[in-house]
Formats: sequence, C-alpha cells, structure tokens
Amino acid sequence: MEDSYTGLPTSHLLGSVPAATNDENNTAKQEATDANMQTFPPNHAGDRGRGYHTLDNPPETFEQQSANNWRGVFSVSSYTQYFNVDTDVVIFRLISSFNPYGGDFFSKIDANPDLYGLIWVSTTLVFVLAALGNLATYLMQKHTGTSTSWSFDVGYMNVAACAIYGYAIVVPLAYYFFLQYMGSNASLIRFWCMWGYSLSIFIISSFLLLIPVEALRWLIIILTGVASASFVALNLKSCIEGNELSVAIVAAFFLQIALAVFIKVWFFA
Repeated sequence: MEDSYTGLPTSHLLGSVPAATNDENNTAKQEATDANMQTFPPNHAGDRGRGYHTLDNPPETFEQQSANNWRGVFSVSSYTQYFNVDTDVVIFRLISSFNPYGGDFFSKIDANPDLYGLIWVSTTLVFVLAALGNLATYLMQKHTGTSTSWSFDVGYMNVAACAIYGYAIVVPLAYYFFLQYMGSNASLIRFWCMWGYSLSIFIISSFLLLIPVEALRWLIIILTGVASASFVALNLKSCIEGNELSVAIVAAFFLQIALAVFIKVWFFA
C-alpha cells in the first residue's frame, strides 16, 4: 500500500511553489512606479475646470468686513459687535436710563455701546403706542358714555413708526454731524445707544396714560418727558465742553419734551 503512494508521478507538481523573489528588485520597481505618478489634475494646467482645487490654492473663506471699509457698510458682519449684549447688560442700561442722576451713561457703555437697545426699545414703543392709543380712545369713549361705535385705528401704527424711528435715528445723527462740525469729539453709535435707551421710560408711562383722567394724563407725560429730557441733557453735558455748545444741550432737552407732548396729544388725546 505504501509503495503505491510513493510510486505516483510528481513531475506535474514542479513549479507549484512560487519562486523566491529578490527584495531589492521589488523595492526598485516600487520606487520607479511612484516616481511616475502625477497629480491629477496637473498644477501646470491652464484651465483646471470647474470644481477642482489644488493644494496651493485653498478655497475662499469668509472674511469679516471692517465697518470703516466702504464694503463693510453693506455687510451684516460689521454690525454684529453692536449687538453683543446679554439680558443683564440690557436691563442694567434700562434701569440707568430711568435715573438721570445715576451717573454718566456714556462711561457705562464706553466699552461696549450697542444698537440692540435702540432697535428693541423703539420697536416696543411703536407697538405699545399703537395698541394702547386705540385702547385709550376706547376707554375714554366708554367713560364719556357716547353712543358712537368704536373702531380700531390702524393709522396709529404708521404714525408711531414714523415718529419714533425717525426721532431715534435722525436726532442723534443730526447732533453727531453738528458736534463734529463744531470740533467736538462725538460718537454716533454712543449717541444712538443713549437716545434709544432714553425712550424706554415712555413705554412704562404709556400704560399709566390709560387712566381716563385728562389732568392726571398731562401730569404723567410731563414728568416722563422731564425725566427723559434730563437723562439726555445731562449725558450730553458730560461729553460737550464749552459754553458755546450749551444751546445744543438746551435744544436736546426741549426736543425730548416735545416728543412727550406729541405722544400725549396724538395717541392719548
């Protein structure tokens, strides 16, 4: 039995085991193959086609435009720094605007003046005046006992938006150019911030003006106007030097009083 196995032909098995290769030859071949590889697409090509980027040409990244650059004026990223405030900062500045003698407001916002208060306070005041103005006319009509039907006046919203936004933007802008012309150091962002927060006291007084007593309404709006005007005038005095500019402080005081009278006459008559 063992002789039958040993007698099998083994000539067909020759060459079934792979021959040993030389490591040096394989290394040389691999180096030669790597040397012939080329970057696709080639960097020297004139037209690389759409969608191809080479290592030496990274994709474009978003760059924040400076507000001083003419292109930065139309970039939203230029104004993000003026909205970098949290709830505690806004509440602190609102409380400071209620107290005209609470210290220099400009020194409190010098490190981080914001436009959030300007937009938020003005927008809130617009909606409050439009809503409470209509409610005041309804209460006065019920108080007098007239038989005429009451209807909601949508025009209050248009008047409130034009008056409040126009006042909060145009008046600080006019003072900025005037003081720049007079040679005084002024900051438009700080003016907008201060005037914006000065309107916050009118939001609270608008709810008190719902009382259907005309004499009490006038007393409330006069006290509100004096408090807001004193806040604006005292802060302007801290940044304006010279007796020749004292007329600008007096004008700012009476402009704030005029706004208070306008609110009373137009929305709470």
